[in-house]
Parts: sequence; C-alpha cells; structure tokens
Amino acid sequence: MQTLPRIVLALVVGTIGGAVFYLLRLPLPWMLGALFATMTASLANAPILGPAKVRPAVVAVIGVLLGSRFTPEITAQASAWAGTVAILMVYVIAVALVVVPFYRFAGRFDWVTAYFAGMPGGLTEMIEIGEASGAKPAPIILAHSLRIVVTIALIAFWFRIVEGHAVGTSMGAASDPLTGLDAVLLLGSALVGSVIGMKLRFPAPTFLGPLMVSAVVHLTGLTESAPPGLLVNAAQVLLGTVLGCRFLGISARTVVPAAALAIGATMLTLGIASCAGLAMGFLAGIAPEQALLALAPGGLTEMGLIALAIHADVAFVALHHVVRILFVIVLAPMAFRFFLSRRSDP
Repeated sequence: MQTLPRIVLALVVGTIGGAVFYLLRLPLPWMLGALFATMTASLANAPILGPAKVRPAVVAVIGVLLGSRFTPEITAQASAWAGTVAILMVYVIAVALVVVPFYRFAGRFDWVTAYFAGMPGGLTEMIEIGEASGAKPAPIILAHSLRIVVTIALIAFWFRIVEGHAVGTSMGAASDPLTGLDAVLLLGSALVGSVIGMKLRFPAPTFLGPLMVSAVVHLTGLTESAPPGLLVNAAQVLLGTVLGCRFLGISARTVVPAAALAIGATMLTLGIASCAGLAMGFLAGIAPEQALLALAPGGLTEMGLIALAIHADVAFVALHHVVRILFVIVLAPMAFRFFLSRRSDP
C-alpha cells in the first residue's frame, strides 16, 4: 500500500479504538484507545503507518491547551518549588542507580545499552545520545516506548478507578464559543511558540514553545479561552495513533519480554516516585497525586493531559518534567563517561 492509505487506515483504527474506550467510559479514552488499538494493529503487521509528520502540530495544540491553565494564582506559588526541584534531582539519580542495573542483570543488556534504557529521560534524547555512545538502539526504543505506554495506562487507570477522578473526555477545553481574537491568539501561540521552541532548541520544541507563549497570553489576560473540545479530542487520537505505530515492525515475541522488563522498571520507578512525592508533601505541602504526576516516568505531554483532567496544577507538573528532561540530557553523557572509566563489561 502507498503511504497515504496506510496513514488513513491507522487513523481509522485509532479513532475506532478511541470511540470504544469512550463508550466503555475508560480513562483518557481518545488517546489511550487510539494507542492500544494501533499498537495491537502494529504488532499484528497490519498495513498501517503513523502520521508522524503531524505530531508537531498535534502537540502544539496540547501545549496551547495546557498553557491556558497558567494563572497568576498558580505562578504565585512558584517560589515554593525550589525544594521540590531539588527532590526531583535526587529522584532522577535514585532511578538511574536502581533501573540501570535492573536492565543489565534482569534484561541481560550490555552496560551501555542498559544505561540509556534505564535513564529517566526523553525517548528521542536517550536514543540519540545512546546510539552515539555505542548502545544498541532497538532495546532503548522498546524500553522507553513501553515505559511511556505502561506509565500512561497505570497512572490513568489509577486516578480513574482507585482515586475516582474523572480522567475522561473533559479536558478543560473552552466551553464558550471562541471569538475571532481568541482564535487568532491561540493559533498565534501555537505558531509563534513552535518557532521560538525550535530556535531556542527546547526539548519537545513544538510542545514547550506553544505552552510557554500560551501561558504568557493567559497570564497577561489577553484571553481566557482554550482550544475547542473537538480539536483537543482529535489531537489526542492523533497522538495515540503516533505512539501506537511506534511498534510497527516489532514482533510480539520481541515485545512480550520487553514489556515484562518495562513493567518491572516502571514499577520500580513509580515506587521511588512515591517516596519522592511523600518528601514533596512533607517539605512543600504538595498533594500526593500532583507530586506523582510531576515525577511519573511518562511523557511530558501525556502527564500534562492527565494533570489537566484531574484539575492538578499543570504548571507544577510541566516544570518538573522539563527539569527532569534537561537534567538527564546534561547528566547522562557526563555520568556515562565517568561510568565507563570505572567499569568495563564482564
């Protein structure tokens, strides 16, 4: 099949998956439904293809949406976050010390591959830095892709089933019709923010740039609007479809042991995150669910969506994920050089 029909088929599968999850009243239905449907289709060798080229536009919409939650009341609390950022850094180091050996000994990875598979950084950054350092890219891709999938599923179901939060279709999108000025400001936030993010070389530039510009627009009171709910749901379907199609070309025989490792690594990480979250609560009075979302080893975009759904402090969650990604990007190569000087693979 040619490229376009495969992409259309992937979007149809993702939409059906989202609709099924929505009808079953499952958490975060449009993203998780699309993700699981297209992941299953990918493992079954269905002729689908992820619309990867539209991901920047998709995450820009979500960035603008999350930026709309920045208010003067939230930013007034920022001075109390220095201590929680320090806890985050200790948490990142603790995760690396636990999960890297887990992949080395439980997964039988070589030390270099285990190092970049276990570091709690962004998928793209860990693949690029790891491959440049001599790691095997395939295990790293599987480790981080499955970590994100497992984390999103566990966190979303925990908040919906155990905590009773409405992690559903209501994502805080605009309830009132957009005016022409509102639409221009929101569209401008997406476009200008994406350019700024790429120029300044932000991690996830088309997400963080629009989020930052949208936050400024909303903090200054230029608009109180957010992207329409239909657009937000469509963005979630597209995002879930792109994530699910990452498993194209991978056999179920390869995924099963990798998934077992990812579940083990994610549970270890979430255990450490829970301890760090308790420390955040003790030091700064941060609510446990908010701390968990700020520390959970899922994607920045996805954890932001869940934070929005349960009415957590989106600014707090976004800041800590950005710091985590930047900290790992800086720390990983330096620590790796020290690591290699101290240890050789048996």
